[in-house]
Amino acid sequence: MPSAKSHRVSERKRVQNAPLRSRAKTEVRKARQLMAGSDPEAASVAVNSAVVALDKAAQKGAIHANNASRRKSRIMAQLHKVNAG
Repeated sequence: MPSAKSHRVSERKRVQNAPLRSRAKTEVRKARQLMAGSDPEAASVAVNSAVVALDKAAQKGAIHANNASRRKSRIMAQLHKVNAG
């Protein structure tokens, strides 16, 4: 069982990080759904907002910088594949 102080700290961090992580995941999900559709312009706008959300989450420490970079790379590659094909 963790000490009371470490539990308080982890709970505070969880409350601070949860909205940032959730927003990043939601934006990525929206972008992927739009890429599966037939509107490449809306998909590129959604990808840009997903990149912003991932950068903000990484900047605040909600996710690791390498995690954000990897996810941005994958979503951008997916967008390029949609635009090319």
